[in-house]
Amino acid sequence: MTEVWGIFRKEDEQMGTFSPADILIPQNIEFEKWSVVACDQYTSDRKYWKEVEKEIGDSPSALKIILPEVYLDDGDTKQRIENINSEMRKYLENDLFFEYKDSFIYTERIFRNGKIRRGIIGKLDLDDYSYIVGEETPVRATEGTVLERIPPRVKIRENAPLEIPHIMVLIDDEEDIVISAAKAGTEKTVYDFELMKGGGHITGKTVSEKGKKEILAAIEKLTLPSVFSKKYGVKNKKPLVFAVGDGNHSLATAKACKSRYALVELVNLHDPSLVFEPIHRVVFDTDPVKMLDELVSKSGDIGLSIDDSVSSDAKQIFLVLYGENRFYVNIREPVMNLAVGTLQNFLDGYLGENKGRLDYIHGDDVVLRHIKESYSNIGFLLPAIDKKDLFMTVICDGALPRKTFSMGHPWEKRYYLEARKI
Repeated sequence: MTEVWGIFRKEDEQMGTFSPADILIPQNIEFEKWSVVACDQYTSDRKYWKEVEKEIGDSPSALKIILPEVYLDDGDTKQRIENINSEMRKYLENDLFFEYKDSFIYTERIFRNGKIRRGIIGKLDLDDYSYIVGEETPVRATEGTVLERIPPRVKIRENAPLEIPHIMVLIDDEEDIVISAAKAGTEKTVYDFELMKGGGHITGKTVSEKGKKEILAAIEKLTLPSVFSKKYGVKNKKPLVFAVGDGNHSLATAKACKSRYALVELVNLHDPSLVFEPIHRVVFDTDPVKMLDELVSKSGDIGLSIDDSVSSDAKQIFLVLYGENRFYVNIREPVMNLAVGTLQNFLDGYLGENKGRLDYIHGDDVVLRHIKESYSNIGFLLPAIDKKDLFMTVICDGALPRKTFSMGHPWEKRYYLEARKI
């Protein structure tokens, strides 16, 4: 078969953009200590990661085969990577994992608010993925990719015998056919436990052969150009089927390492539990007054003002906090489509010439905590975007500004659990 956008390839075997994988699940371990949250969370909160380390102790854990980004600037990255690779080899040599061959795993995550996120673990074909804006591949990044973030990740992956993902890929499946097919085809339970640090409860089950076929058939319907064109009202564009929600830099790293596949979790954009939270900004060790002065003086052409209330004619709004001060930034004639783009454009230029360290923060409360730590810290609280606009925006504009949204709060992010041999 030669249908490029369907589930078939030119090879004899049935192989698609998203397909079953040889999935490794640890056995005879304490899952509560094995599974930890994604490495790009709590990047300014060493206390969190120290508490996780203490809770795990000497037990086998995904923490010992990842590198939390909070430690990237400590100067010991090389040694940490060597330790990670050594621990991975030890886990393999000691038969820590059971391998589920050619499998999908259906997973349900119950959050602290009672909502359930459903997903499918499988592998993604990186030949069908691109993070380059304008390339119309079936798998695309939803946000701008920071090329400088790829080389450090390559160093972690290049000699690793395992991959253990926190990647979440989205499909725009309003009728919920794909994930429902997985749920209907479930068989054996492979994990069922409480995640640490308020992460909720998670279960995972294998999917039957019939269920696997129904998943692939449902995905194929989403890939048809005629269905795609009608759904989004566009012409002469190749279908976007999979949008990378979390872990885009991990996918980009895998591709840079010449990997053909990457293990991911597939989630429906319309899953009721999936809430798009804004990603805020905090600039540490800077001069907040000078920064705000330049924000106004260099952005005068967009009708920007800083006020103690929201302007009725503002098209974009975000909140600035430093010390005891709270100001609304009102933008009447924006040059970027989203407030986050307007702000990021300014911060990139300002921090290229002035003192300050930028971090991307999940949660209003975390921003407030950092503001209280020092008068040299300034925070920017941004509005959320509507998740229904995601696919259309990527189709038409290529990608959102980097770090535009987060799929849920930090404790709702994907926890490391399944692995795959590289």
